[in-house]
Amino acid sequence: MRYNRIFFIGAAALLTFLISACGSKGPAGTESGAGAKDAIVLKAGFSTSAADPRVVATQLFKEEVESATDGRITVQIHPDGELGADSELIEGVINSKVDITASSAGNFATYAPNVGISAFPFLFDGFDEAWDFVDSEVETEAEEELVDYNIKVLGHYDNGFRCVTTSDKIGPVDEVSDMEGLVIRTPENQIVMQTMLLLGARPKVLDFTQLYDALKNGEFDAQENPIPVIYNNKLYEVQSNLAITNHSYDVMLFVIANDVWDSLSDEDRQILSRAAAKAQAKDRELIRSQTEEYIGKLEEEGMTVTHPDLAEFKEATSSAVQIFADTYDADLLEKIR
Repeated sequence: MRYNRIFFIGAAALLTFLISACGSKGPAGTESGAGAKDAIVLKAGFSTSAADPRVVATQLFKEEVESATDGRITVQIHPDGELGADSELIEGVINSKVDITASSAGNFATYAPNVGISAFPFLFDGFDEAWDFVDSEVETEAEEELVDYNIKVLGHYDNGFRCVTTSDKIGPVDEVSDMEGLVIRTPENQIVMQTMLLLGARPKVLDFTQLYDALKNGEFDAQENPIPVIYNNKLYEVQSNLAITNHSYDVMLFVIANDVWDSLSDEDRQILSRAAAKAQAKDRELIRSQTEEYIGKLEEEGMTVTHPDLAEFKEATSSAVQIFADTYDADLLEKIR
């Protein structure tokens, strides 16, 4: 009897432990069990600093989601490449190791080439035109194949219009000839790289998380990024000149792992969709205002700012769409034209 009693006590303890362990955490950070029923933790990773509009906007997304669910769904924000560079974050979403990220559309083109169509040179004259495009059926159609890679688009953040910066050794860019032979860092975006080639530069890919140090060490003559990115990540400390080329519009996809999305209730999906819409509006508001404001701030930080005649740049890159005729869907390219 004594041994039976010890056996049953031990079995009961083991059963209690197993129930507790099985109920503590489920797929996609979902927690269940007593006191934590339906609790969900979403990990959001970003390559840029906490000051970047994509991170600021996602902070609003976090607040909206947590408020609407009374804290049942929480969003953990990891800036500064804590969870990896852009390529690693996208891979993380694909493999369900990261729940949420936001990155340039071109960075997703490795998996779904049509997603990068908005990056063709000089497509848009301003933000309103660009936003009309990325909110249209053309962009939605281009993004459809991302679902096959476990990526669900929640919204379209904005990264601004990409501009060229150069080192003190190189000097300012005033015309296309000044781009000749420049070793310039670009993201892993075939359209942006081709645009730089057409302008005479020599593009090389490097993860953004490594860019500041690479520029500081003189590994590149130049780089190209939107004005808010240049200022918020202090690239003015390692670059002396800014040319307002606006050569490529940079839409950012705000995404969630599709298996996480599918695991949510209809009510929770609506909550996340509403929060994403507010975050998108916040991001765009910040990008527009910072683009206007930060040119002056960059001058205050010592950068020489030039405004090249863009007609020459447009002419030099006019063949870009034709070059990618075999890469992108013909119907989408026709709509771009």
